[in-house]
Amino acid sequence: MPIIEITSLAHPGVELFGSLTEAQLRNRLEPDKGIFIAESPKVIRVALDAGYQAAALLCEEKHLTSDAADIISRCTNIPIYTGPRDLLASLTGYTLTRGVLCAMHRPKPRPIAEICHGARRIVVIDGVVDTTNIGAIFRSAAALGIDGILLTPDSCDPLNRRAVRVSMGSVFLVPWTWLDAPIADLRQQGFRTVAMALTHQSLPIDHPALANEPRLAIIMGTEGDGLPHSVIEEADYVARIPMSHGVDSLNVAAAAAVAFWQLRIPHPYEKGG
Repeated sequence: MPIIEITSLAHPGVELFGSLTEAQLRNRLEPDKGIFIAESPKVIRVALDAGYQAAALLCEEKHLTSDAADIISRCTNIPIYTGPRDLLASLTGYTLTRGVLCAMHRPKPRPIAEICHGARRIVVIDGVVDTTNIGAIFRSAAALGIDGILLTPDSCDPLNRRAVRVSMGSVFLVPWTWLDAPIADLRQQGFRTVAMALTHQSLPIDHPALANEPRLAIIMGTEGDGLPHSVIEEADYVARIPMSHGVDSLNVAAAAAVAFWQLRIPHPYEKGG
């Protein structure tokens, strides 16, 4: 458990936390060598509990024996970099949330069949690029009973640092993978699909036909243009959230939370909160 005190932004190894871009961390050419950054002790603990492997830790000196002590005890045989608050903020470009960052190894992408196996409610994220929205959708999915998430390749990476932070670690709790096939192919996995969109044929989201579907994939579209017409046309259902006061739509993250709650499979003992 080597603790390394840094005095310079050029210290070997700390480029993981500073100079590398999200794209470089992700390493599309060699995904098995990709890294992502988890921020704050709470989020790091969720990732470790979910089986994610730490590669390096960056921690303010005062947190070594306080907020980060239990994390350090779990992260053996990795470098633990520390230094003054101002130096670490200069390295990362921002003040560390609760004084701790963890570089973690990216897991191998899961097969779509693995995400769908045994699932009753999944969400398809189609072209959503805002990191805050991605994080919020994952947090709602974890809280409201979504079994898995599929993302089209033009969507934001769920392991983007900000998306991870906004999700409060929920990206580690809900199984997810990239959808590299047409959405219509989900029928082969036993799912019916509902596209969330405003059309003349849209059903209200509380329509009994939707709740009665044993296996349902909820398709959420981009923040601006919504879902492509081809996706809407191929969906088994198109649904809308009824609005008041002339409001035409909700932000995609807010709409996702409403849809997940309305279309969930109720459990006998749902925990209030």
